[in-house]
Amino acid sequence: MSTADHVLAALRRRGETLAVAESLTGGLLAATLVAVPGASTVFRGGLVVYATDLKVTLAGVPADLLAERGPVDGDVAAALAAGARDRCGADWGLATTGVAGPGAADGHPAGEVWIGLAGPGTATAVRHRFGGDRAAVRGASVAAALELLAGAVTP
Repeated sequence: MSTADHVLAALRRRGETLAVAESLTGGLLAATLVAVPGASTVFRGGLVVYATDLKVTLAGVPADLLAERGPVDGDVAAALAAGARDRCGADWGLATTGVAGPGAADGHPAGEVWIGLAGPGTATAVRHRFGGDRAAVRGASVAAALELLAGAVTP
């Protein structure tokens, strides 16, 4: 059973729902979730907020936070997760933001990624440094996001 299968089954057992907000993964996290048969019972949807201004207008990230810290930041990741949760009416929000590469962006090296999680009584962000090419960073980001959620929804 994949981590996506495991997470969706756990959410189903709990009677809870999930939404995502994605920047560097550009929809890959949502695609990984909906590849699982029956995902529609818990997956509400998501936001692909690749452009920084969309993080504000679609996901509700405070503009002053983005102006001060930029999009590659733990508080931004947490705000993205909370925004996905709120805007999509879900119990849990999961978010990705960072630099997929191939080069650095805004003073952050390729492979720097923040995963945000917001749920009942939970709001967190975890920083990662992934190696490899753009596809490897994006894939590792999806895996890390699913693992973070799995840790929160399974005993």
